[in-house]
Amino acid sequence: MFCLLKLILLPVLLDYSLGLNDLNVSPAELTVHVGDSALMGCVFQSTEDKCIFKIDWILSSGEQAKDEYVLYYYSNLSVPIGRFQNRVQLMGDILCNDGSLLLQDVQEADQGTYTCEIRLKGESQVFKKAVVLHVLPEEPKELMVRVGEMLRMGCVFQSTEVKHVTKVEWIFSGRRAKEEIVFRYYHKLRMSVGYSQSWGHFQNRVNLVGDIFRNDGSIVLQGVRESDGGNYTCSIHLGNLVFKKTIVLHVSPEEPRTLVTPAALRPLVLGGNQLVIIVGTVCATILLLPVLILIVKRTCGNKSLVNSTALVKNTKKTNPGIKEEPCYFESCEGEKNIYSSIIIREVIEEEEPSEKSEATYMTM
Repeated sequence: MFCLLKLILLPVLLDYSLGLNDLNVSPAELTVHVGDSALMGCVFQSTEDKCIFKIDWILSSGEQAKDEYVLYYYSNLSVPIGRFQNRVQLMGDILCNDGSLLLQDVQEADQGTYTCEIRLKGESQVFKKAVVLHVLPEEPKELMVRVGEMLRMGCVFQSTEVKHVTKVEWIFSGRRAKEEIVFRYYHKLRMSVGYSQSWGHFQNRVNLVGDIFRNDGSIVLQGVRESDGGNYTCSIHLGNLVFKKTIVLHVSPEEPRTLVTPAALRPLVLGGNQLVIIVGTVCATILLLPVLILIVKRTCGNKSLVNSTALVKNTKKTNPGIKEEPCYFESCEGEKNIYSSIIIREVIEEEEPSEKSEATYMTM
C-alpha cells in the first residue's frame, strides 16, 4: 500500500517541481492606461529549495514584429534593454523564486504578450509564464469641477499578482497652502482589518470607493470648495512596492442663480441680419427727414392760405362796397389774397373814424 502511494505521488511532485503545470496555464491579462504602471507577476513555486539562475523577460508585439528583450537577470545583475531602460525593474524576491516585473510609464507601443522565463540552478527545464498587456488611452490628469459638486478621483494599481495593500494615502498641495493629508487607509495584517480616516478641512467630505483587495484606492470628494483646487497625489503601498499618481484639480466658481424672464431669454448679442436692419432703418430716417420737414411746412402753409381766403370772402359779404385793391406784385393767387386782406383791414379801420366824425357833426 505504501509503495503504491509512493508511485502515485512521485510523478505528481516531479511534474510540479519542473513547472509543467505552470506551462499549461493560460496567460494572464492586464489592462492599463497610458502613463500608468503595471506589475506582471512571475513566481515559480517548488517543493525543493533551489535558487534562480537566470530570468528573461521577452515582449512579442505581434505576428510580424520580432521578439524584443525587455530585461534579463543573470549572476545577481538586473539589466533593462533598449527602450525599456529606466522604465522596468524586477520587484520580486529572487530568493523566493519571484521574478515579477514592474513596468512604469506604460506607452502604446508596450502592448503585447510578455513572457517570463526562469531557469534554476542544476535544472534543464525552463519555467515560463505569459502576461497579455492591453494599453488604453491616457486618462485625464487634470479635472474641472464646479463649487458644490461631487468628484471621483481614481487611483488603481494594476497587477496580475494578488498582493495585500498595506497603505493608501492621498496628499493635497495647493498653490499657497502647505501639503495636507486628505485621506489615509492602513491595513493591519495581524488583525486583518483596515482603517480609513479623512483629515483637516477634508474631514467628513472624503470617502474610499475603491476595492482595496483589487489595489483600488479611488476616493470621492463631496461638496467641492474653491480652496480644494490643487494637486492630489495618491500612493498605494504593497509592502515595499509603492505606486503613485497625481491629479490636478481646477475648481470654477458656482454659477449665480438668476430669475429667468422673457427679457433675460433675449439674445444679448445682435445677429448679422438684425444689425443690417437697424442700420438701414437709421440711414433711411436720416435721408427722409428733410423731405418730411418740407411736407409739414407746405401743409401748414396751405392751411393758412385757405383760412385767409375764407376771411376775405366773409369780409366782402359783410361790406359789399369795399373793393379789392390789386396786387402790385406778380405772384401766386395765394399771395394776392394775403395782400388784399391786409388792405381791406386798413380800409375798414379808416372808415370807422369818418363815420364817428359825421355823427359828431350832426349832433352839433
